[in-house]
Amino acid sequence: MLRRPHVLAFPYPAQGHVIPLLEISQCLVKHGVKVTFLNTDYNHKRVVNALGQNNYIGDQIKLVSIPDGMEPEGDRNDLGMLTKTMVRVMPEKLEELIENINRLENEKITCVVADGSMGWVMEVAEKMKLRRAAFWPAAAGLLALSFSVQRFLDDGIVDDNGTPVKQQMIQLAPTMAAIHSSKLVWACIGDFNTQKIVFDFTIDNNETIKKAERLICNSTYDLEPGALDLIPEFLPIGPLLSSNRLGNSAGYFWPEDSTCLKWLDQQQQNSVIYVAFGSFTVFDKEQFQELASGLELTNRPFLWVVRPDITNDAIDAYPEGFQDRVATRRQMVGWAPQQKVLTHPSIACFLSHCGWNSTMEGVSNGVPFLCWPYFADQFLNESYICDIWKVGLRFNKNKNGIITREEIMKKVDQVLEDENFKARALDLKETSLNSVREGGQSDKTFKNFVQWIKAEASVQVA
Repeated sequence: MLRRPHVLAFPYPAQGHVIPLLEISQCLVKHGVKVTFLNTDYNHKRVVNALGQNNYIGDQIKLVSIPDGMEPEGDRNDLGMLTKTMVRVMPEKLEELIENINRLENEKITCVVADGSMGWVMEVAEKMKLRRAAFWPAAAGLLALSFSVQRFLDDGIVDDNGTPVKQQMIQLAPTMAAIHSSKLVWACIGDFNTQKIVFDFTIDNNETIKKAERLICNSTYDLEPGALDLIPEFLPIGPLLSSNRLGNSAGYFWPEDSTCLKWLDQQQQNSVIYVAFGSFTVFDKEQFQELASGLELTNRPFLWVVRPDITNDAIDAYPEGFQDRVATRRQMVGWAPQQKVLTHPSIACFLSHCGWNSTMEGVSNGVPFLCWPYFADQFLNESYICDIWKVGLRFNKNKNGIITREEIMKKVDQVLEDENFKARALDLKETSLNSVREGGQSDKTFKNFVQWIKAEASVQVA
């Protein structure tokens, strides 16, 4: 009989990394591949709790976990500390897990598909003589920038700590988003120590990721031709959307509140501002109140995702009387089924932190953006949205670093009253979705990837 290929999928432990790799995993299952999905213990519990009684994933994919090396109460938003403990603790735990699975199961793991920001996993897989693929869940342009670190050092753009020395714009290719040296990914994460850890890790990861036999990403050539030309071995398979396989998205850390979809049904077409800032963004009280007041000033209906931890005290952070004044035109939830929200005809624009998943989801639904990046790669994505694709606007901060209510109202009006933004967004939607349709470039690339996974496992066994 034929041995079924068995993939171990392992994302970086952040929600924006878990969701797209779990999407790939569900697509692999549809193509006859067995998948075991590995999370850290901490995130495994969050994903399973968020799925609740609707855990259809567990029927298709085996969900397993290993410790991340941090104490249960540790701050996992401290990416420097998380990175250090992971690299110290997890390689040995990963090897033990694979050995245990292969000892207990007839269909042994034949391939590891791991997050591209965890190149050390490729080293473990190589040691264990497994096929190995790295999945890059962010923009291809981000990896192109990461691969350019040595050049930035040689040109004196950054120092040995990754700190920008020259204040300048960087554009690696004509059709690639430009980024200011102060917005390079490691320079936008935490304090100096965290930035140093992430910078050093980036240099190491540039080497270990080369051990991958395949390098896939959640993008398309039409969206990022410049970046993909710089890395010809990059294989774009995006945009990764559950709607492409007529299924549901999974991998969230909070339970979805689907009541907002019924509220959207009651709104006029192209009328609602959708406001969501992903899983990391945190506001101080002053900025949170300006945002709330700005949404009030627009006098438009809005759906606002307010995570429990989006401020130090979200319940008391709203301006006095705000909830009552906007009661007839607002819906606020702790977490939304975002892909379904963005497909809804009532959505007019997306006020977003510009995480790459959100960017791909907005682009794939023809929704104009209002960009409010928080950290890491989100500034690069903002540049794609505003400067390259021209489907959104960025906000300007005042002298105190605040995006004011007046600025919010002004940009909302501007993006919704200029029909060119919507027209360009719809054109980009068609371009993006063509790639994942039958016979499109991403569709062909993914099917070739599946065949590569199956090739080694298709030997005859007794």
